[in-house]
Amino acid sequence: MATPPTPKIALVTGGNRGIGYAACHQLADAGLHVILTSRDAANGDEAAHELRTSSRSISSYPLDVTQAASVDRLHEYVLGEYGRLDVLVNNAAVYLDEGVSVFDVGIDTLRQTMETNLYGPLYLCRAFVPDMRAQNYGRVVNVSSGAGALHDMGGYTAAYAISKTALNALTRIVAAEVRRYDIKVNSMCPGWVRTEMGGPGAPRTPDEGADTITWLAMLPSDGPSGGFFRDRKPIAW
Repeated sequence: MATPPTPKIALVTGGNRGIGYAACHQLADAGLHVILTSRDAANGDEAAHELRTSSRSISSYPLDVTQAASVDRLHEYVLGEYGRLDVLVNNAAVYLDEGVSVFDVGIDTLRQTMETNLYGPLYLCRAFVPDMRAQNYGRVVNVSSGAGALHDMGGYTAAYAISKTALNALTRIVAAEVRRYDIKVNSMCPGWVRTEMGGPGAPRTPDEGADTITWLAMLPSDGPSGGFFRDRKPIAW
């Protein structure tokens, strides 16, 4: 009797609610084993318990993306428990300055936003992408935003917009570093989604917002890398 194939291992940051929760659901339904991470361990455990079924494989692990030591502990756990990571979804983010002018936003707010929205994904890429390079396989999805697109950037939410523009730059840089390998690194915009961040008036469901994450996480070897996508289609930087 043939041995069943080993499922790919995916990690989603900020997976206990919203778009991250939907991405965990979709990736597990697609047959991947999902490591759901959350800053609060109890919230992460509860979310993983809600999602886990006999056919849906999900575990949880606490992670504060702003702390390099927390990322190092996660890296050690993943390699010790699973031996590898195939898919990294950098979803965790903060949105602290809605409608605030660049002249008024506090430097501490900007710093906190950058620590979560840029430095966190950078820590995680530095931890896991070298392992992906060694195994010649990996998919990295950076959950960005249209607010970070330079071509039509406005003058509001300066800290958030700057952080997402920087995240897009990280996508391009990491993609260039690993272009000789079967590693795809892309940014995506989920659109305006009904989450704690997006608010109740948003037109999209979390599942709709997460669809492009799942698509990018499962790209074939000839799929795109270094791109920016919404609804599975390229969008302007």
